[in-house]
Amino acid sequence: MHTVSGGEVAGILVAVFWAILVSFLAVALARLAQTLRTTTKLVADVTDQAVPLLADASAAVRSAQTQIDRVDAIASDVQEVTSNASALSTTVASTFGGPLVKVAAFGYGVRRALGGRKEDMSAPAGQARRTVIVGRTLPAARRAKRKKG
Repeated sequence: MHTVSGGEVAGILVAVFWAILVSFLAVALARLAQTLRTTTKLVADVTDQAVPLLADASAAVRSAQTQIDRVDAIASDVQEVTSNASALSTTVASTFGGPLVKVAAFGYGVRRALGGRKEDMSAPAGQARRTVIVGRTLPAARRAKRKKG
């Protein structure tokens, strides 16, 4: 029989520990490879879903830009119409405003002159005459103060 020396026992123990260590490293590398495959598949799926989403977002942005351009065109047209309306209003006011004011003042004066005589004749002697000023009726005493002042 052969006797085993201490060095041989130590060599066998080292070989067993190396075998166990290599086995653990092999299992760890296998799990790492599986994780990398799963990550690669996940990245591919995200890419497959992200590309259409980015295309849709790009189309939405282009559509929004088109709508903004249209709104800008409408706003500039409204501004032009507003300035034209203002110019037209100024022209009408300057053309017809002066003569219309003169005609209205003349008509008011004629009405007042003719109306004052009729009221003086038709008003009863005992009743005080009332005047309407800016939507309010003033009694005769206040009307007299107003005419004097």
